[in-house]
Amino acid sequence: MRMRPTLSWTPTEDLPPGTLDPQPVVDALSDGGVLVLSGAGISTESGIPDYRGEGGSLSRHTPMTYQDFTGSAQARRRYWARSHLGWRTFGRALPNAGHRSVAAFGRHGLLSGVITQNVDGLHQAAGSEDVVELHGSLARVVCLSCGALSPRRELARRLEEANAGFEPVAAGINPDGDADLTDDQVGDFRVVPCTACGGILKPDVVFFGEAVPPLRVEHCRRLVREAAALLVLGSSLTVMSGLRFVRQAAQAGKPVLIVNRDPTRGDRHALTRVALPLGTALTTVAGRLDVPVDGRTPDDTRP
Repeated sequence: MRMRPTLSWTPTEDLPPGTLDPQPVVDALSDGGVLVLSGAGISTESGIPDYRGEGGSLSRHTPMTYQDFTGSAQARRRYWARSHLGWRTFGRALPNAGHRSVAAFGRHGLLSGVITQNVDGLHQAAGSEDVVELHGSLARVVCLSCGALSPRRELARRLEEANAGFEPVAAGINPDGDADLTDDQVGDFRVVPCTACGGILKPDVVFFGEAVPPLRVEHCRRLVREAAALLVLGSSLTVMSGLRFVRQAAQAGKPVLIVNRDPTRGDRHALTRVALPLGTALTTVAGRLDVPVDGRTPDDTRP
């Protein structure tokens, strides 16, 4: 029997309460050398839901696993139909105040790097550089046979041509870009193969149940070793892919600070958890540091 990946986490111990004062984050950033680790919560204000927060998509949606995708042609048809529809909305999402604040911190030399668990590319769109995409990017497609990479927009064009008239209405969009469709809505959606070898195409993202590439993990571990502190933004840290870096930082004696409205699996390793929305917390932090966001000074309210 296949083991299902860990999708949820329930606290089994009393965790320290969160605070509404982001001053510890201000203090850490003012010293510089802070490594950011972001999760789905930072993108909710851009219209992309998270997995586990209030109204999170796991309450109605089980993400595709690597084992299901590679083992079933029907699962791939269902995935690509839903993902093709979701991409139309997902690809139009814009960076929010949280992403823009992180980019501003980077421009002012306060960060040592950014690791994101997200696959939406919004950190880069906001202006952050050298972002490590821990779980890959929906903007790329990879062939499982020959390894060829291609742009998602190219695949979207091919799927449009192969499925003229495919216009179902989705019940919702999920953090992995997957739209909620019924099997009847999926119908006989046509999946297209790799143009180079005819192989199976997969988004260049790490599915649940799939391992993050070891070289990518080691790169992130090095970033943690070199950082002065770790700032976690909008991640429940339920899955080990992100939690391991929190544990590494804590074991090395580096301050770990978390901004997340709900308790996380990393709270016991953290100096503090700021229980505020990301946009509110980070723009407040930017103001206290006198760091302009979007080229404005923090008190500039002109349009």
